[in-house]
Amino acid sequence: MTNIKDKNGNDSWVTYRPEIKVVDCTVRDGGLMNSHKFSDELVKAVYQACVAAGVDYMEVGYKASKKIASRADFGDWKFSDEDDIRRIVGENKTSLKLCAMADAERTDYHTDILPKDKSVLDCIRVATYIHQIPTAIDMIKDANDKGYETTVNLMSISVVNETDLQKALEVLVKTPVGSIYLVDSFGALYSEQIRSLTSKFLAAVAGTGKQVGIHTHNNQQLAYANTIEALILGANRLDATIAGLGRGAGNCPMELLIGFLKNPKYDLRPVLGCIEKYFVPLRKEIEWGFTIPYMIAGQLNLHPREALKMRAGKTPDEYVAFYDRMIEEE
Repeated sequence: MTNIKDKNGNDSWVTYRPEIKVVDCTVRDGGLMNSHKFSDELVKAVYQACVAAGVDYMEVGYKASKKIASRADFGDWKFSDEDDIRRIVGENKTSLKLCAMADAERTDYHTDILPKDKSVLDCIRVATYIHQIPTAIDMIKDANDKGYETTVNLMSISVVNETDLQKALEVLVKTPVGSIYLVDSFGALYSEQIRSLTSKFLAAVAGTGKQVGIHTHNNQQLAYANTIEALILGANRLDATIAGLGRGAGNCPMELLIGFLKNPKYDLRPVLGCIEKYFVPLRKEIEWGFTIPYMIAGQLNLHPREALKMRAGKTPDEYVAFYDRMIEEE
């Protein structure tokens, strides 16, 4: 299906791009707020909501190394073992594809990522910082050789210099990876920066058949707007989370994104039902979403770890002292 053009030759919002795929990251990114200790009931509710809503992919969690992370400290979705995934989805006889995230240098990928014919997973999402690109390339090849779809998430893009980014894109497009993601890890980017970066990513993949993805954080309440900005330019892989659940300020809310997209395959109602039944009560157990400390971290282009510590501490609302400390450290 081709987009309808208006009288000025611009894409019309009367129709939609069928190439767009929505990826649910609720359990994986949200798990950063509770050590990945979600109940089976909630994970299954997210899975069922994604199926009913027409979401294209669901990220079930991380593939963390058990040599680095302990089962005593983290829940099942830190590791996403095959038996645990199947406990939720069975054989996943649905149109929803399943994926897991593998962090460069923090995943025993040769052993813990099974061959595709032995797994219910469809896609491995490799997450990497710019200095870990060589490891990420080997992880992409390993997953591809095992039969998986692959993506690569270039994290903390707001602190990567232009030369390094260009070199990284040049080597990544030569790999079998299917999609390359722009990741605003700190929620620091504004629309003009998203436009520039998305254009750079799109130029890098032009003619390769690879897609560009966008993963945003909501420190400055721009996660949804920045996702739409990237979409308009041509990014076709869109990450979102139900109720915006994710690390710190959270991510692009799935309900906003689904409500915006015109493809009739997407249905907002199941997402709203999941929020009503599971995520409203969850807010009494876990704090996530926009708060002033996360805003400060985003504005200063800093990792939210200090803001997370503050919100979990004894003085979660002493904003001025936190601001003064952050600008002094910067």
